[in-house]
Amino acid sequence: MKVMPLTFELIVGFFLLFILVKFVGRKIITQITPFTFIAAIVLGELLGNALYDHKIGVAYIIYSMCLWGLLLFIVEYLGQKSLFFRGVFEGKPAALIKNGIVDREALKKSRMNINQLQSLLRQSETFSIREVAFCYLEANGSISILKKSQYQKTTLEDFKLLGKPVYVPVTLIRDGEVLWDEIKDLGFDESWLKMQLLTQSISDYKDVFIAEWLEGDGIFVQTHTKT
Repeated sequence: MKVMPLTFELIVGFFLLFILVKFVGRKIITQITPFTFIAAIVLGELLGNALYDHKIGVAYIIYSMCLWGLLLFIVEYLGQKSLFFRGVFEGKPAALIKNGIVDREALKKSRMNINQLQSLLRQSETFSIREVAFCYLEANGSISILKKSQYQKTTLEDFKLLGKPVYVPVTLIRDGEVLWDEIKDLGFDESWLKMQLLTQSISDYKDVFIAEWLEGDGIFVQTHTKT
């Protein structure tokens, strides 16, 4: 391997990459859309493969990266000027929870299940679906949450109140399947669960999409019929 040609190609590639990122914009760094995520990967592959292929010279590196950068700029320009192209290239947020109700059809369209939704909520410091008024799945895979008014953050110091014990919500039923281990850990049994469901006018476990128990707040249930 010739060191000097490789050194020269690395320097050229480095500054080209720097210029392209500055030229195209910061979205390619943060990868806020699926398109910019793919674009960043391809840009890195173009540079990496060109550098370590002995048959490819500097001219090829400059041409390929400039062409890719131009295509990225065109896409960004079209996205800024046209709502249609913006929707095609950037995507649109999907409302997974509306007015406190999980939209099962939106979950299916987003290729998600209730477990994954709960995991994303927990990562956003939201441990119960009952706390959420609206939840949107953004184009980059993150979620945006608007909590119900009673669950929005306030400081106890503002009201001069004493702190209360904090409990973690426990999922009892998910997609019609009862999580018996969770119920036993709480110290409850099947008769207790049936009684709790009857208070919600539910007699069959399979009718339940999600059921949670929170100490001090009781049971939260959403059935399959709610949309």
